[in-house]
Amino acid sequence: MEERAREPQSGDSAVKVPEFRPMLLSDVPAITAIEREAFSVPWSAEAFVNEIRHNHFARYTVMELDNTIIGYGGMWVIMDEAHVTNIAVRAPYRGRGYGEMLLRRLMRTAAEQGARSMTLEVRVSNEVAQNLYRKLGFRQNGIRPRYYTDNQEDAYIMWADLASEAERHDGGRP
Repeated sequence: MEERAREPQSGDSAVKVPEFRPMLLSDVPAITAIEREAFSVPWSAEAFVNEIRHNHFARYTVMELDNTIIGYGGMWVIMDEAHVTNIAVRAPYRGRGYGEMLLRRLMRTAAEQGARSMTLEVRVSNEVAQNLYRKLGFRQNGIRPRYYTDNQEDAYIMWADLASEAERHDGGRP
């Protein structure tokens, strides 16, 4: 049975600092629940199992509060590039900065793995995500027509330079 953290209440103002760790096979049920909550075409449990077991380019991170997974992110690190495959935060925790913390963690991990740039796709209609990505240095660099299979929506291709992230890491940043 999946444990759940206390749902944040509307009066909660303090944001707890989450813990990050690599995704484990035992996390897949919680991750697929978040996938179903966050995406109209969620990845299957089998897709995550295959990523963890067989894709040596894959790096998946979970974000926990009170020993409960509230978000996760995944990417493929190939040579000097990282490609974000998924990133999601449970609905009750959105709008509190956790998505930014998670993406910053992915960017730092990618830089530590030798990536100099990071890319992702985002729905043209997802302005909230686009604003976060721009805040963290991503810039639109193309479009994938009819990328999303549920409604044929286009995706923006966005890229960020991780050189500054790598320099901060090399400079002894915690």
